[in-house]
Amino acid sequence: MEKYLKVGVITTTHGVRGEAKVYPTTDSPERFLELEKVLLDTGRGYKELTIEKVRFFKNLVIVKFAEFGNVDDLIPWRGKELWIPREEGAELLEDEYYIADLIGMQVFLEDGSLYGTLKDVLETGANDVYIVEKNDGGEILLPAIHECILSVTPEENRMTVHLMKGLE
Repeated sequence: MEKYLKVGVITTTHGVRGEAKVYPTTDSPERFLELEKVLLDTGRGYKELTIEKVRFFKNLVIVKFAEFGNVDDLIPWRGKELWIPREEGAELLEDEYYIADLIGMQVFLEDGSLYGTLKDVLETGANDVYIVEKNDGGEILLPAIHECILSVTPEENRMTVHLMKGLE
C-alpha cells in the first residue's frame, strides 16, 4: 500500500503573493480546510509546505503556503503534485478504498484464475468503473458494484470479480 496519498496538483499561480491554484485529486476538496501541511513532490523528494489559507474558486482550491511569499517562488512548482501521509487521509467507510491502493491490483475471476491487472479507475456519477487490462492484452471496464466486485483485499493486492453477462 502507498505510504502517501495524492491530494492535488499545483496548476498555476494566483495573484502576486504566492498563492497557488490547486486541482484537487481528493473526493472532497473541502479536505484542504483540515490540512495544516502537505508534501510537495519536487521530483527529487518531498518538501513540506505549511498551509496558511484556503479558499475555493470553481473546481479549484486556492492555497497560500507559508513558504512562498510571491509569485516567482511558486512558478517552478507548477504541475507538481501535493501529497499527505496515509495516516492523515480521510477515514474510509466499509467497501471504500483509496484509488492508489487499487491501481496495479491483480484481478481474479471467481474460479480463482488470474484475469488481469487493474490499470485505472473512472469516477462516474453513479459508481466507479475499474479499467482492467486482461492477461490476453485486451481491456475491460468493470462497474464497481457488489454484483461484479466480489472482494477486494488491498493487503494481498487482490480483487475477485464476477463477469456479469454482457461484460465478457
